Amino acid sequence: MIFVLRFLKFLTSLLIAALVAGAGVAATYASKWARELPDYRQLDSLTRSLGAETRVFARDNTSLGSLIPKIGEQAISRTLVTLDEISPFMVAALISNEDRRFFEHYGLDPYGLARQFQRLARGDEVQGGSTLTNQLVKNTLLLEEYNQARTPDRKLKEWMLSVQVERSFTKEEILQNYLNTIYWGDGGPVELYGIYAASQAYFRTTPKRLSLAQSVYLTILVPSAGRYFNYAEVRPLMKVVLARMVEDQWITQAQADAAWQEKLQPRGWQVVYAGNGDVKTAKLVDRTAKELKAVTTTRAPHFMGQVEGELVRRFGREKVYGSGGLRVYTTLDPKLQNAVETASREATGLPPGATLGATILDPYSGEVLGMIGQKLVGNAPPDEWNNAAQGQRQIGSTIKPLLYTTALSTGLTQDHREDDKPVSYPCIGCKDGVYEPKNFEGATTYRSMTIREALDRSLNLVTVRLADRIGLQTFFGKLRDVGVPPNDGTGLAAALGAVETTPVKMAAAYAPFVNGGLYRAPRYLTRVTTARGEVLYDAGTTPVKPKRVWTPQVAYLGLNMIQGVVNDLTERQGGLATKAKFGDWPVAGKTGTSNGPKDFWFVGTTPLYTGAVWVGKQKGGEMPTYFYSGYVNAPIWRRMMEIAHAGKTVTQFNEPPGILTADAPDPGYLPGVKIALLDPDYRDAADTQIQPDAPVPTVYRETTFAPGSVDPRTAMIDIDRTTGRLATEFTPPANIVQRRVYIEELPGYAPDPTPAPLRDEKPDPAALKAVKGQSSTLTPTAP
Repeated sequence: MIFVLRFLKFLTSLLIAALVAGAGVAATYASKWARELPDYRQLDSLTRSLGAETRVFARDNTSLGSLIPKIGEQAISRTLVTLDEISPFMVAALISNEDRRFFEHYGLDPYGLARQFQRLARGDEVQGGSTLTNQLVKNTLLLEEYNQARTPDRKLKEWMLSVQVERSFTKEEILQNYLNTIYWGDGGPVELYGIYAASQAYFRTTPKRLSLAQSVYLTILVPSAGRYFNYAEVRPLMKVVLARMVEDQWITQAQADAAWQEKLQPRGWQVVYAGNGDVKTAKLVDRTAKELKAVTTTRAPHFMGQVEGELVRRFGREKVYGSGGLRVYTTLDPKLQNAVETASREATGLPPGATLGATILDPYSGEVLGMIGQKLVGNAPPDEWNNAAQGQRQIGSTIKPLLYTTALSTGLTQDHREDDKPVSYPCIGCKDGVYEPKNFEGATTYRSMTIREALDRSLNLVTVRLADRIGLQTFFGKLRDVGVPPNDGTGLAAALGAVETTPVKMAAAYAPFVNGGLYRAPRYLTRVTTARGEVLYDAGTTPVKPKRVWTPQVAYLGLNMIQGVVNDLTERQGGLATKAKFGDWPVAGKTGTSNGPKDFWFVGTTPLYTGAVWVGKQKGGEMPTYFYSGYVNAPIWRRMMEIAHAGKTVTQFNEPPGILTADAPDPGYLPGVKIALLDPDYRDAADTQIQPDAPVPTVYRETTFAPGSVDPRTAMIDIDRTTGRLATEFTPPANIVQRRVYIEELPGYAPDPTPAPLRDEKPDPAALKAVKGQSSTLTPTAP
């Protein structure tokens, strides 16, 4: 008996100790979790940030549209509404189905809590929150944790936060925040968050106008938005919710009956009802009918895409898609955007299957004024891919003005001559080890000609010779300066356009011709503020210093060269860009065609604007050989510039001091043409130093050892570096290296005891003499 009493006392003590220890552990963990909890007071600002809207404006302050929020990489549709902008039926249905004791509990439903502890005790998976407050916390304050693995401590954090939220916010505030954050399914390009997005997607109405039947339907989708695809499953659940609402006295039985008999038609479904409200047939006829737009804009979508990318790079995703949104003022000029779009729509002479990309920018500021990334057809929305700013394409002969101007900057003149004759250069990796360029269609004049005429005719043989004369490193340095770096491993083919870039970057590369030799990277933003007016960026107060590429005189010489491309030769004489001319405006530019042909180009400038037009196939591929960039691209460029310059007074290119004019040599080939030359007093304007084509190769030699002081424990021996052993008479002198080794290690270097000479070889006398001098050291002497 005593033993039994002692045992019971021991058991009681053990139980008490366990409870105390458990309480201590619980207190420790509770303290730890409390420190890790986010600030519940952030709920309002966090909810607002999830509905933030970044609004974008053109340079005249007219709206271009909005960038909607994102979660990760996924765009979402979320528009915030207040509780009085939501149908009372929606609120009632939600409470009856999701949290019938919402107005009675303080964030934790005792019945639901008991069920959660039962699951934990059984080792079952912890399920989502059972109250609206729990779900609100999960979708806002603990959103990042809920995207990770489910754990019991995360559930306990949710409960602790729910109690804090209930103490600080009214039930109406909790309901409003919940209805603005709940997930309602896939909206195609966007995810549907909040009651406004759900009302628009499923019924194309506002939350205020939701009927009882529509409200019940949307409530059924809250636990599982995938129920949309099975209307037969949804219908009986709707009857259950209506019954609950009657039981909870939210509605009358008559209202429930009327709602049941409403012929509900969710977007994409074709449902036929019987007289009593039962479903006779239900067919999903269009799975995309509930999709919403990803970006709320109808203006300049490709430009907007570039603005969005620039904003994210500068300020980060949180600033752009959250924190109340931004107010973004851009460089886009609506008139010039219309010019680019009109030229795209009117472009009827494109090769089969081809599209285009075009842009206009201000050469004096680098501001992108208009952009289109696809061929527009009527009023249909274009594809998202932006060929003007994203498509890296080989630029063909549009690179030649950059090369020729680099040559002028080294001191050459427009009347410098090169031979238009076949030429070849050693080339590793080329066929037969040589690079042999050819002119277009193989036409060769076999005469010496000025580089002015060669550029007018876009002759490859003269161009390659010129590139070889000034050196590729000199040329490549200028390409990097104008934002068009050559591809790795590119050789002389780069002089003919084996370089890839975009139309907007090519326009920026040509801008120094007209602005006096200064390069500015393309720019899309002028000013960015928060929704509250805090200035985050202002181009006027944070200007970027331009890079000096050419002196004003050299830039004008290059400009004069590309004016010649447009004006020197008539179309009958072989002029390649005559179709770019319009009105009385001076025009300078260059056509370009990549091998295939795969890519057609025209890049040009007037005194006001610089622009580029690319034409080609979206996914690459060759086009018919009977199309030419001068006939395809130049008219598109001309059309967009005609509209851009409409109503403006004709002006001329600005000529800097130090420029002389002279008659072009060979008047038979360039009749009446005047060329621009440097005044001898301005010869320092040609200030580019020719760079060596490649660094001097490093010569590697074996290290030799100076005798230094003699260590009696070591010996100097000759090693055959191919075998790692002592050199023999058969070791070529070039393979012999000297090593100092410890005497006791010498046996490890012994050569093959029976070396045989290679076939048809004889011992090298010099090696034989060297070996004989060290043979006595192979056997170490005893101490």
